[in-house]
Amino acid sequence: MQKENQKTIDNFLEYADAISDDILAEMQEMLGTMPVILPMARERPQTFVFTALADLQIARPPNLPPKTAELVAVAAAASAGASHCLKVHIRAAKKEGASRDEIYETIQIAALIGKTNVLAAGFRELADAF
Repeated sequence: MQKENQKTIDNFLEYADAISDDILAEMQEMLGTMPVILPMARERPQTFVFTALADLQIARPPNLPPKTAELVAVAAAASAGASHCLKVHIRAAKKEGASRDEIYETIQIAALIGKTNVLAAGFRELADAF
């Protein structure tokens, strides 16, 4: 890495503790809860600050309203089988104004895609075997 870039990163990391605390506060506000993984990851501020900043930017993209972003997170968590994330993001979607029906239908779409993935893989292998 170029010396100037390393110096910039080192200067940034001098503020890693304060920035990490701000990120945790922002996540608490955004999600309405504190997922257990965040304070645990915060124990290493030099890495947390980079990954959490990226996560925060991804979680609230400029071209999606917060409700839509949370519904996408619900679908992703449901598809991944991430029950703790699903709980967090269902509540965050509700906080952002999503109705029960919107959340329900989001989960149904996630299940449809998950089911299709299983069927496609299974039927491809079956077709190859016969």
